Amino acid sequence: MSVPLDSATITYEQLAKAIDHSLLRPELTEAEVIAGCELAKRYNVASVCVRPCDVVLAARLLAGSDVAVGTVIGFPHGTTTTAVKVFEAQEALSNGAVELDMVLNIGALRSGKADFVRNDIAAVVEAARGRAIVKVILENAYLSDDQKVLGCQLSEQAGAHFVKTSTGFAPSGATLEDLRLMRASVGPNVQVKAAGGVRTLDMALAVIDAGCTRFGATATAVILEEFKRRQQK
Repeated sequence: MSVPLDSATITYEQLAKAIDHSLLRPELTEAEVIAGCELAKRYNVASVCVRPCDVVLAARLLAGSDVAVGTVIGFPHGTTTTAVKVFEAQEALSNGAVELDMVLNIGALRSGKADFVRNDIAAVVEAARGRAIVKVILENAYLSDDQKVLGCQLSEQAGAHFVKTSTGFAPSGATLEDLRLMRASVGPNVQVKAAGGVRTLDMALAVIDAGCTRFGATATAVILEEFKRRQQK
């Protein structure tokens, strides 16, 4: 269980450790991935979330630091088979990832195939057991509120450590309403991650107050530098 954060009392270190620095855009060059990992290390964030092909590189660059290496599974559509997701997870773990952000099967969830969705998630959780935490991406842009609640409940039943709003590649990302709904839909042992649209310090603080303990960001430096400026006033 994580300790809830509060925007009124959060420290710089706590804010930095709520950030998963995102390096997932398909067009990123190797030089940009290297620069992103160096930035993550400089600001001592929680993790970098890199493309699967970059896990080995990120693990090498971040070795000895306090920044975890994460990657994505079934990304961004969630439609690969369970066996493929498990293989992706196993390869990511062997390459040095310790956090896995997996996309659930969105179409199956919308079809009401609860057992399928739960088992799909549980297979990845089992592959990661004792080696990595698993965050389940719902992709809320495509879901009704009832489907969001069900996705959260199935993720918890499957043993996931986090539920997450979105990939950042759908028509919309994190909303405060969704985050509050997700927080209310899982127990205290499951954490909530916001992704998609957290680009300013004010939004970062708002998602924290909505119940998040992690959020994905590409604007990591902007957010943390603004926090430091405000603290100096």
